Amino acid sequence: MTPALSLPDHPVLAQAAQALESVGAVAEVWDAEWRLAYLTSDYLVSAGAGRFPDGALGIGEHLFSQGIADAWLSWPAGPTLESVRESLAAWGGMVIGPEPGAKERLLARADPRLHDVIEALEPRPMPAVWPDRLDVRFGTGLIRYDGVRVRLQDDDGAFAGSLMIAKPAVPGAVLGMLALGDRRLFDRLLELVRPQRRSVAILFADLEGSSALSRTLSAAGYFALIRRLTREIDAQVVDRGGVVGKHVGDGVTAFFLVDGDNEAAPAAAALGAVAAIRDAAARVASASGLSEDGLVMRFGLHWGATVQVGRLVTAGRLEATAIGDEVNEAARIEACATGGRALASKALIERLAEADARALGIDLAAVRYTMLGELPSATEKARRDAPAIAVCEL
Repeated sequence: MTPALSLPDHPVLAQAAQALESVGAVAEVWDAEWRLAYLTSDYLVSAGAGRFPDGALGIGEHLFSQGIADAWLSWPAGPTLESVRESLAAWGGMVIGPEPGAKERLLARADPRLHDVIEALEPRPMPAVWPDRLDVRFGTGLIRYDGVRVRLQDDDGAFAGSLMIAKPAVPGAVLGMLALGDRRLFDRLLELVRPQRRSVAILFADLEGSSALSRTLSAAGYFALIRRLTREIDAQVVDRGGVVGKHVGDGVTAFFLVDGDNEAAPAAAALGAVAAIRDAAARVASASGLSEDGLVMRFGLHWGATVQVGRLVTAGRLEATAIGDEVNEAARIEACATGGRALASKALIERLAEADARALGIDLAAVRYTMLGELPSATEKARRDAPAIAVCEL
């Protein structure tokens, strides 16, 4: 990753900053005068400060200054003032030098909100490494972050500054579970922190006849099948630039977002995912001891011009979600695609580029559409909610 900020001038601090960037650490670098020298790119993303001008990041500000406190409090996900006070009360004595008048000089440059903390501090030696802990604001809640601070020194042993590496206060084994996911999806979810209206290709996919299949297989065998199928479906969506939404029962929703003005690419990606998921279902069936056509998937594809898309984070899940009439209509289209069919709306098909359509085996001039409500397989909800949507079978 290219650093978002310029590296510090001091060679030791620059080396530390480069090392932290290379591993994607959420980290700070401070100089020998306890001025903020660097914030890693992942730190800026995590704090929601990546879009802030350098002047609002606190670079060059002293650890106890009002400038650094104001910067932290201005970020969408910065530390709380109370936790900053608790942190500095625990180890801030390292910042006070042994020279006469050191505390008075620190008080003169410090944020008034920290004066009582400083008054209670006593100078103390700095170890090579020490722990830290802060509460960070996320929306209306707080997340505890654990940190490790490390003293840096020059080749001659002189104090050069320090660094702090932070992580959410969860065990490493829990973080390791996240590593099993696809980083590309997590990167895309980061872009959905702020819900907003987006143009998007919508894909609904569902396993048909799952109830009968679950009675045919053992509980353990059916669980293994669904786990394989879910992994395969998610992989095919992510491989094509999509974002996986909800998993409902044996089905999944996925969204392919428009980047800039290019509506053709997400439409083609959603359609390409259909063929890929069908192939994946055949592999899963074979791995589960079924015939290759033993898993029947049905698909509904639609286009949303102004769908509200965002990230949903709760105590139990992290997922992308989308709200809008077109999302509900896509669900109705999928419910009508019985028999393992794929039905796509005219709104989606007509956004395809000619080259993409040819690659997908679609002759745009020859496509014929049927109103959803007129299909023999139309459900009662489809006839009620979306009868006039024009669809074709792929």
